[in-house]
Amino acid sequence: MKGIGILLQAAPEGASSGFGMEQIIMFAAIGLVFYFFMIRPQMKKQKEAKQFKESLVKGSKIITIGGIHGKIVEIKDETVVIDVEGGSRMKLEKSAISKEFAAEEMEQK
Repeated sequence: MKGIGILLQAAPEGASSGFGMEQIIMFAAIGLVFYFFMIRPQMKKQKEAKQFKESLVKGSKIITIGGIHGKIVEIKDETVVIDVEGGSRMKLEKSAISKEFAAEEMEQK
C-alpha cells in the first residue's frame, strides 16, 4: 500500500496530465506553417496549369513535357494535334503540354 501512495504523490501539485493549451497551440502553428508553405502553393500551381491548358488556341507554339516543339493545329476536349518540323503531326494529351513557346524565345535560338 505504501508504494501506491508514493506513485500518487509523484506528480507535482498544479501539473495537469494530458494535452495542455501550449501543445494545442503548437500543433495549430505547425498545421498553419504546413498549409502556407506546402499545400497552398501546390494548389496555386495546379490552378495555373489548368487555366493554361484551357486557354490553348490554334496556332499556339508549345513545348511538350518530353521537349517536343510544335504548333497547335487542332484542339479537342482532352487532346491536341500539333504540327512538328517536317510537316509531321502528332496527337497529344493536353496534360503533356508543358508551356507555350514565345516568339522571342524562338528568335534567340
